[in-house]
Amino acid sequence: MIERYSRPQMVAIWSPKTKFRIWFEIEAHGASAQAELGVVPKQAAKIIWEKGNAAEFDVARIDEIEREVKHDVIAFLTHLSEIVGEEARFVHQGMTSSDVLDTTLAVQLTRASDLLLEGMDRLLAALKNRAQEHKSTITIGRSHAIHAEPTTFGIKLAQAYAEFSRNRERLMAAKAEIATCAISGAIGTFANIDPFVEEYIANKLGLSVEPVSTQVIPRDRHAMFFATLGVIASSIERLAVEIRHLQRTEVLEVEEFFSKGQKGSSAMPHKRNPILTENLTGLARLVRGMSIPAMENVALWHERDISHSSVERMIAPDATITLDFALHRMANVIENLMVYPENMRDNLDLLGGLHNSQRVLLALTQAGMSREESYSAVQRNAMQVWQIKGNRAGKFAQFLKSDKEVAAALTPEQIDNMFDDAYHLKHVDTIFKRVFGE
Repeated sequence: MIERYSRPQMVAIWSPKTKFRIWFEIEAHGASAQAELGVVPKQAAKIIWEKGNAAEFDVARIDEIEREVKHDVIAFLTHLSEIVGEEARFVHQGMTSSDVLDTTLAVQLTRASDLLLEGMDRLLAALKNRAQEHKSTITIGRSHAIHAEPTTFGIKLAQAYAEFSRNRERLMAAKAEIATCAISGAIGTFANIDPFVEEYIANKLGLSVEPVSTQVIPRDRHAMFFATLGVIASSIERLAVEIRHLQRTEVLEVEEFFSKGQKGSSAMPHKRNPILTENLTGLARLVRGMSIPAMENVALWHERDISHSSVERMIAPDATITLDFALHRMANVIENLMVYPENMRDNLDLLGGLHNSQRVLLALTQAGMSREESYSAVQRNAMQVWQIKGNRAGKFAQFLKSDKEVAAALTPEQIDNMFDDAYHLKHVDTIFKRVFGE
């Protein structure tokens, strides 16, 4: 992943130094477990830990060895033997490369999940704060991008909060799903290594034991993990697209923060573009796209093959780094979002009260008209308002009062009472209690 869309904390999880340190810990814990079983001398296990902990693994040297042996784990073990000395012969007893690689990936994805949860919590806090701030800020709701009925900007943000709360639960489940350890040897039968070693290493690394590893951890776990990241990315895109639409010049109900000295266009000095949310839409596409190869990795040949390996070497760091960046970028957008209640009010009034059409429809049915007759009466007056060019203020109510069929069912006072926008907001507290609690 390029530096532009990366945060150092997440990048560090996927660095070669971090990877080799985890490899060493797996091997050293394995030696300690084998020492408890009497397979490895206890002094040898102690020396492996002492010399390995004191060493700084030479990435360039490991790469040099790999160019010759064409095997990354063997290259690492060879370098480790250069550091440890004679006792290195007790390293990797009964283990296979996938034991090290798959367990390391589980550790890295678990650590990555913790950082993603931090970003999620920051975003949730921002959404909650701004939702409470705009709980009663009335705005027009839209379906098919067309004016529908009033809502509040706070409800819009509460919806996003509820969605990301679900995503947090999904991510917690995905973290648990991926956090498994496999130290079962070739083909996963424990023929040359005791299951105790797997249990020992799993406990030391904070992982659970994989019930049946068949030499590799089953990739349905990984598919579920990356699919979850894709769902979270889609939720980020949903919120980003909403902000982009609301920032359009003709709408301008919200706007990304525009800092002093910021430039919007190399050609047009007046521009203030929603570049952050546009960027988030693009990043969401990347993360979501990585879920498909993760699912295709599930179907490995027999007990194992490595068709998944090249895929995961790319998507594991890229997906987690990208989503981590996106969560914090979205949190920053919400924290600093500029909200324009006056523009929301102006947009609400653009159609002269047409957003009350359903209320009039229901009142006519209550007054004795059939639903079909009521709908027809309301629609023909609403369509007249649509045809007006310019100021439509009060026109819908005026047309309704002048309509003989409507006037026969409703008094002018009853019609006027249906144009109180507070009517639409009477259950905002109920919605907020459902989302945020008491």
